[in-house]
Amino acid sequence: MSQLILFSVGIVVLLGGVLIGYYARQSLARKRAGTIEQKLQSRIAQVEQEGSQILEKAKEDARRVLETGKATEQLLFEREAVLDRKFLEFDKKDQEVQKRSSGLLQQEQKLNEQIADIAKKLETVARMSQQEALQELMKRVEDLHEKDIVGRMKKLEAEGQERFERRAKEIVAYAVQKTAVSQAQEITTSTVALPSEDIKGKIIGKEGRNIRSLERLAGVEIVVDETPEAVVISGFDPVRRHIAKTALERLIKDGRIHPARIEEEVAKAEKEIDQQMKEAGEATAYDLGIIGLDPKLVQLLGRLKFRTSYGQNVLLHSLEVAYLSSALASEIGVNATIAKKAGLFHDIGKALDYEVEGSHVDIGIRVLEKFGVEKEVIIAMKSHHEDYPYESIEAVIVQTADAISASRPGARKDTLENYLKRIGELENLAKSFQGVEKAYAIQAGREIRVFVKPGEIDDIASKNMARDIANRIQEELRYPGEIKVTLIRENRFVEVAR
Repeated sequence: MSQLILFSVGIVVLLGGVLIGYYARQSLARKRAGTIEQKLQSRIAQVEQEGSQILEKAKEDARRVLETGKATEQLLFEREAVLDRKFLEFDKKDQEVQKRSSGLLQQEQKLNEQIADIAKKLETVARMSQQEALQELMKRVEDLHEKDIVGRMKKLEAEGQERFERRAKEIVAYAVQKTAVSQAQEITTSTVALPSEDIKGKIIGKEGRNIRSLERLAGVEIVVDETPEAVVISGFDPVRRHIAKTALERLIKDGRIHPARIEEEVAKAEKEIDQQMKEAGEATAYDLGIIGLDPKLVQLLGRLKFRTSYGQNVLLHSLEVAYLSSALASEIGVNATIAKKAGLFHDIGKALDYEVEGSHVDIGIRVLEKFGVEKEVIIAMKSHHEDYPYESIEAVIVQTADAISASRPGARKDTLENYLKRIGELENLAKSFQGVEKAYAIQAGREIRVFVKPGEIDDIASKNMARDIANRIQEELRYPGEIKVTLIRENRFVEVAR
């Protein structure tokens, strides 16, 4: 019973607490709701107030913008009115200018008509046209001052010519001063000193076979008896003389002199002279500072060491022309390298003019083109004898340098060149016959020795050929005195004993 009471009391107490809590929460909720509502109302009032202020400000701004726009529009209207007035004024002034221009044109036309009338009246009075009057006036002025004008022109011309000549002489003098190439005059004989007179017998050989063998192989004439303890080698070709001299000196030193030994030494001398030509060409190119030349072209250049022109060594002459051309080009201010090369190769054709048809200028052009030498060099060298027109300043320079080198005192001998030319023509004529192996002019051109091939020409044909050569010489060549034709047909039989 007591437990039931306690349970009931507990339930009552529990229910009372629940009710009290419910009412307490309701009271608290109402208080909080009142507070939030107040805050919301306060915020709404504030927002309404701010919106009202913004709206008032916007109305004020709009009013100010409208007022400004009205003022701007009024200003634009005023400016437009000013521009309209100025345009009207400009239009009026333009019309006035056109009227004045038209009036000036009319006045100019009237003045031209008046001038034409006056000119016609003057022509009628003077009985000549305006052009004739001008010519007459100019003629009278020229007649009146002709002497003064001509004198002044002559004075200026003389002063200019004198100034140009003085400058040209200075340039040439400077160029010549820079050049120091020795002059070599070639002669037609070489002398070989002998250790004793007894050696002359060995040189001549039994029945003259040794001396005849040397003369035939080298193509020279050997004079034994005229000079004591010396042998004179005569010939117009310096290459042949040099070969003969070299071979003879070695034979004398060795002491064994016979035809077979002579043939061997001549062959050795020919090889040596080829090497000397190559070395001479290389040395010349090196001295001038010219590089990149074809070796065959250098070999041809070296051949000029044994070539003469009017007694002047052609290689030394070419070297001098190269130096002079370079110096002249430097003084004038043109291409010194082109001028130097053209000066060096201007006579390169003379290395082959005995073997190839044509002038040495044309041969030189073909040689330089073959070895790829610059076109400017060929243009500069081909006019040195005026066979071709000048195409560059370097061409004029090379021609001038060639003339300077050739005109040095004692540089050339005209009579010697004529002699060498005659000798060359004599040998070439003999070589033109079929079956001729070699031909040498000796005795200063008074004798021509012709060696024929024994397998192609017999004794009867040899006799007839000698007569034919003599007849052609008589018909085609000019020469003093007589020329003896000696034709030699030699058989050699060789057997070997084992």
